[in-house]
Amino acid sequence: MDANTNQDFIRDIVKEDLASGKHQFITTRFPPEPNGYLHIGHAASICLNFGIAKENESAKCNLRFDDTNPSKENTEFVEAIKKDIQWLGFDWDEREYFASDYFQKLYGFAMTLISQEKAYVDSQTQDEIRANRGTLTEPGTDSPYRDRNPQENTKLLEEMRSGIHRPGSHVLRAKIDMASPNLNMRDPVMYRILDTPHHRTGNEWPIYPMYDFAHGLSDSIEEVTHSLCTMEYEDHRPLYEWFIDELKVFKSRQIEFGKIFLSHTILSKRNLSKLVESKLVSGWNDPRMPTISGMRRLGYTADSIREFCRRVSITRRWNTAEIELLEHCLREDLNKKSNRALAVLRPIKLVIENYPEDQVEYLEAANNPQDGDSGTRKIPFSKELFIEQDDFMENPPKKFFRLTVGREVRLRYGYLITCTEIIKDPITDEILELRCTYDPETRGGNAPDGRKVKSTIHWVSANHSINAEVRLYERLCLDPEPDISDGNSLETVLNPNSLEIISSAKVEPSLKESTPGNPIQFERLGYFCLDSEDSNSSNNLVFNRTVSLRDSWSKIQSQT
Repeated sequence: MDANTNQDFIRDIVKEDLASGKHQFITTRFPPEPNGYLHIGHAASICLNFGIAKENESAKCNLRFDDTNPSKENTEFVEAIKKDIQWLGFDWDEREYFASDYFQKLYGFAMTLISQEKAYVDSQTQDEIRANRGTLTEPGTDSPYRDRNPQENTKLLEEMRSGIHRPGSHVLRAKIDMASPNLNMRDPVMYRILDTPHHRTGNEWPIYPMYDFAHGLSDSIEEVTHSLCTMEYEDHRPLYEWFIDELKVFKSRQIEFGKIFLSHTILSKRNLSKLVESKLVSGWNDPRMPTISGMRRLGYTADSIREFCRRVSITRRWNTAEIELLEHCLREDLNKKSNRALAVLRPIKLVIENYPEDQVEYLEAANNPQDGDSGTRKIPFSKELFIEQDDFMENPPKKFFRLTVGREVRLRYGYLITCTEIIKDPITDEILELRCTYDPETRGGNAPDGRKVKSTIHWVSANHSINAEVRLYERLCLDPEPDISDGNSLETVLNPNSLEIISSAKVEPSLKESTPGNPIQFERLGYFCLDSEDSNSSNNLVFNRTVSLRDSWSKIQSQT
């Protein structure tokens, strides 16, 4: 089997259903609730549902927003979700639906169940309903309103629909079994009254269907053949099937798979919302967030995320993937796609004393050694350069091979140089400038006499470089399981050093043509991208570090 082939137990079921003739056509759906932005955990479900549609000619995937909770949903989330799915490389064609499209039909289903004496209006308080539900070891208690006749229930639901009753005064419940060992089957609530406008229907509906009622019947209305859910819905499947069977409508098949978690990453939508609301991050698309939009802004590629989802795969069990695997997939992709550039984050001036005063050379460098078609660029080289502060030490330890007084090093694409003098501030003793000499016979970094140097450092021309802000991002969470850390507040699991802003970086002049979405490798420093929000001109360049060059996943794998 091709290493890039998607294969899992759900795809096996789909293939078997097609081969056996059980289904002539396959319909899946991706059903987000528009109450937040999508994150990396959702990407697995997107790749599964839309992937099955791409891989089978007789399959299609619907995009349906399960928008039944207007207090937390809005159009911003809808549009963000659509943008993320398309960016990942998937499309739903004309099949964009909303549960709110079916509000009238769902209301009709509720009336049918009332007429069949399989639903009733309960006038208990929310606390009373909760108290009478029972426990895992004790059965629930029937509501005193459970035996209301269909006429009274119909009248009350109509009044609820008309907005006569206040929120909390009544709910509509399915009449199933208050002694069921499955708590989801103990007369679950189907409708509640909410005095909240809906982002699509406004104030038209004062009552809203509960998720468990609306979701399965929306699948049925759309004739979804395979309704793919995560494992926490396994106990809800009997209820999913009960509504479909009692109403005798198209029967969708619910299949559960294990959620994918990621180490050192918050994926609870509730916790992600708290991060945004408490301003611990700048928003849903903060580059430290595991949202698709945040990862895109940080510099992740759609290919790397899809590859990560393929490698983790779909299983029946919950799976916590190591964040190193995600970063490994990213580095593999960025190494192939990123043009190279020279950038100095913490500059120190270096003056080549024997280089001609007004001379400028343009050194040729490959844009991407991994891509023979990427071409080359010209980098200006002059008497005054900037190098990284970390590439020089006045009193170096034994294994420091970079620049120090009396040592020769190679300038990337340039010449061999030797440091001869340090210029310091007479008051603070701060190093202000390094004086060096160069060997003009070593252009390209090779000496004609064959002498060897142990280190190559990068640089930019002082007179030609461009100022830039560089944001060095680290993992947002130090805790490997931040969502489930007992007793920890969000603040305690966050990395206080998740962002360092460098405002005085110097980059080569070709980077003034950078655009968001095009990855760049700052040589020796890591992979970067132009920030899509805060870089608004060539005079205001802001680069985000996507990921460092070091690949810890490959090291981990080599040790196993």
